Amino acid sequence: MSEDFYDVLGVSRDATEDEITQAYRKKAAEYHPDVSEEPDAEEKFKKVKKAKEVLTDDEKRQMYDQLGHERFEQAEKRGGVGGGAGGAGGRGQGNPFGGMGGGGQGNPFEDIFSQFFGGGRGQGQGRQRNRPRQGQNLRTQVTLDLEEVYEGVEKQFTITRPETCSECNGRGHPEDAEVNTCPECNGRGQTTTVRDTPLGRVQQTQTCPRCEGSGETYSETCSTCGGDGVTREEATLSVDIPAGIRDGQTLRMEGEGAPGENGGPNGDLLIDVAVREHDDFEREGDDLYHRHPISFPKAVFGGTVEVPTVGGTTDLDVPDGTQSGEEFRIRGEGMPHLRGRGHGDLYVQVQVVTPEELNEEQKEALEAFAEAGGEDIDVNEGFFEKIKNSF
Repeated sequence: MSEDFYDVLGVSRDATEDEITQAYRKKAAEYHPDVSEEPDAEEKFKKVKKAKEVLTDDEKRQMYDQLGHERFEQAEKRGGVGGGAGGAGGRGQGNPFGGMGGGGQGNPFEDIFSQFFGGGRGQGQGRQRNRPRQGQNLRTQVTLDLEEVYEGVEKQFTITRPETCSECNGRGHPEDAEVNTCPECNGRGQTTTVRDTPLGRVQQTQTCPRCEGSGETYSETCSTCGGDGVTREEATLSVDIPAGIRDGQTLRMEGEGAPGENGGPNGDLLIDVAVREHDDFEREGDDLYHRHPISFPKAVFGGTVEVPTVGGTTDLDVPDGTQSGEEFRIRGEGMPHLRGRGHGDLYVQVQVVTPEELNEEQKEALEAFAEAGGEDIDVNEGFFEKIKNSF
């Protein structure tokens, strides 16, 4: 499971609070230690809960987006996130800017403080922004039949995704292009603006929009990618779907996402699994439910009926005197447990079927049945209607 809070919940970085809450409920139900059979369910549940707490708090979420996951975690351990003295939501003694001060070596807020209040760190910040960064995660969906989920399947699919430009190898320009110092930022990789705030006049630095932080421009751009360094290409991939996976769960293919920046690793591809509804079965967890018709004599006298399973058929012993709507359990004929041993169960609800047309011999037999039970009823004048209504 990814450490990034957005990936943990399976939401985009611009998700609304309602979307985050809905995703949390779904994940919490999946990983709750009381119901999940995964060995690391408790740890995943804790991550899901922590992700929801941070991303539904406007102040914490803003800080998380600014710092990134690792630095946010470091800041939180040091008490730099949330309310209280010295925190991002409070004002430490002698520091009018709360948790954004401190200035000590390794302070996770040092870069933010320098960004807003100067400090002569523009070139260092530009170099930091040019460090290798992992590419974005991508998301797609595969749709499966219940039979495929029962057996497990290798699924092939095609996606359109960003790829490193093969013409310029991701540089965005020909290899022999002339290199120039960016005239916008004078090679610093950042531009500075001054603005007035309630605290006074402050300066804010940001990545140079012209050179995107590199401090350099080039005499030519790549004709294939237009200078972006990436193109959109179709890719055909295969993923192994484990037997027993459920509708709504997500698989991860590491390194199959968008290409990284500045030589960083690729992101991952997240695959949302959808399972089609089945004509014969309804699924609840790893158990299956099936409605099966039986004849009136079979319900009365009992016997063996053949019922379908996802993997074939099996026999069900129907006891005499079975009522329409009764449910029987067949152990081990449900769905396989995901990455575990054994199967769920199959629950068969029988429905007694009353025939609509009878031959003379059948009518005589049922008239005799009615008379033996004290029923003085003409078969042609409502006996079968009475049988139907009784069920």
